[in-house]
Amino acid sequence: MTTPIEMTATMVERFRAGFDRAVEAGVPEPTAMTLATVDEACRPTARTVLLKDMDEKGFVFYTNLESRKGRQLADRAHVSLVFWWREIAEQALVEGQIEPVTSGEADAYFASRPRGSQIGAWASQQSRVLPSRQELLDRVEHYEKEFAGQEVPRPRHWSGFRVSPRRVEFWYGRESRLHERVCCELTDGKWREFLLYP
Repeated sequence: MTTPIEMTATMVERFRAGFDRAVEAGVPEPTAMTLATVDEACRPTARTVLLKDMDEKGFVFYTNLESRKGRQLADRAHVSLVFWWREIAEQALVEGQIEPVTSGEADAYFASRPRGSQIGAWASQQSRVLPSRQELLDRVEHYEKEFAGQEVPRPRHWSGFRVSPRRVEFWYGRESRLHERVCCELTDGKWREFLLYP
């Protein structure tokens, strides 16, 4: 994996400005982003995850490493993200590669989660076949008892990834479908910005 090139301050500010507009407009879950991966046969898979951090190094989310997405991420580092903020007719599209967050980052974020979510991370064998809902509830009860009276440690199978971009497109809806598309792309180790036809 090559050393990621950090985003420019202008790119970070452009994303944060759009995110802030989404929050102000009352978008129900502005951190929601579609994460697309591919399986061993290069068939695409997409699902919604939540953005937990963003800076010049990239976009961070967390997951069960043994889940379907976790296994795909372990096998193939290239992914894409889509943020769709319908209420303000804006999108941010990201293409790049993932790298694991540090153990310290994962520990800190896990410690900030509600206790129920921490227990859930232990109880859920994410993406595996579940014989019955009761089995999941029984597993929750088991871990509630196991960690009673103490802090819940982060499971070894639960951590995060940072998507380091190589291409970011900012899409702004305009009248008559004459949308504004601002693209930032890494070329020869440098970011270049240009417009795209709608």
